[in-house]
Amino acid sequence: MAVSVRGLYFVVTLFLGSFFGSIFMLGPVLPLMLLSPAWYRWITDRIVATWLTLPVSLLELVFGVKVVITGDGFIPGERSKICLKAALKAVPGFGWAMQVACFVFIQRRWEMDKKHLENMLDYFCDIREPLQLLLFPEGTDLTENTRAKSDAFAAQNSLPKFEYVLHPRTTGFTFIVDTLRKGDNLDAVHDITVAYPKNIPQTEHHFHVRRYPVTALPSSSELESWCRERWAEKEARLREFYSGEPRGFDRDGVARVPPCKTELRVALIKAASLLYWTGFIARCFTGLWLWAPFRFLLLVMVECNRGPAEAVRRDGAAGAGLPSILEVHGQGHG
Repeated sequence: MAVSVRGLYFVVTLFLGSFFGSIFMLGPVLPLMLLSPAWYRWITDRIVATWLTLPVSLLELVFGVKVVITGDGFIPGERSKICLKAALKAVPGFGWAMQVACFVFIQRRWEMDKKHLENMLDYFCDIREPLQLLLFPEGTDLTENTRAKSDAFAAQNSLPKFEYVLHPRTTGFTFIVDTLRKGDNLDAVHDITVAYPKNIPQTEHHFHVRRYPVTALPSSSELESWCRERWAEKEARLREFYSGEPRGFDRDGVARVPPCKTELRVALIKAASLLYWTGFIARCFTGLWLWAPFRFLLLVMVECNRGPAEAVRRDGAAGAGLPSILEVHGQGHG
C-alpha cells in the first residue's frame, strides 16, 4: 500500500505543480513578454527551473532512487531546453509550461520541422544567452517494435544491428549542430548514455557523460558519420554495463563525477523543493476556494491554452495562439 500511496503522491504533485504553476506563476508575468522580453525570459526560465527540481526531489526523497554520474562533468542550467514531440505541448500544465519555457516541439516530419527548428535556433543565437538543448536522435524509446524498425533501417543502409540502442536519425542532429555553430552559440556536444542496473521500477539511474568541445567536432559533411560512431560506442558501453557485476559504467568508482554542490546543500534544496511545491498546491486550492480573482485567472489561462491544444490534437500543426505569439515575438527581439 505504501508504494501505491507514494506513486499517487508523485503523479498528483507533478501534475498539479505544473498545472497551477503554469497559471499562477507563469501566467502573471505574461505581460512582460511585450513590455520587457529580456526580463520575461529571465524570470520564466527560473520559474521553470524551480519546478524541475521537483521530479528529482520526488524520485530521490520519496522513492529513494540513487543517481550515479560518471565520465565528464556536466551541470545542467536553468536555460536547458528539450526537443519533444509536438503533441506534448497540448498536455495541460506540463505542455503549457514547456511552451512558455521555449522548449522545441517537432512533428518528426523534416519538411515541417526544418523551418521551425531554424527559427527557434536563430532566436537562441540572437539573444546570446547560454542554451543547453537536450535531443534524442533515436526519436522514441526502445521496445521490441522499435528495435525491429531500427534493424530494418540498419539492413537497408548496410549498418550493424544494435541490441541496446536504436539507430539515430541524424538529420536533425546535424542541422542543429551546424546552425548553432554558424551562430557562434555552440560550446560542446555532451553524449549522455543512460542505463538502469535493476528491473522496473528502477531504483538506480546511471548517466555516463562524454564531452566533445566544438573544436573537436568534424565538418558538416562528416557529422552524420560522427554521430553514428558515437552510437556504436553507446552500444558497446551498454553491453559492458549489463555484462558484469556490479552493473555500472565505472565499477571501480574512479570516474564518478563529484557533485557541484555539497551533499548537505543538495539535500536542503531537494527538501525545500518538496515542501515548497506541496505547500504551493495547497495554497492554490485555498485561493480557488476563497477568492474569485483566483478562479477568474484560472479560467482565463485555460482558455488561452485551449486553442493551441485543440489545434495540435486536430491536425498536428504547431497551432495558433499563445505558443505562436511567444515564438514570433521572441524571434523579433533578438
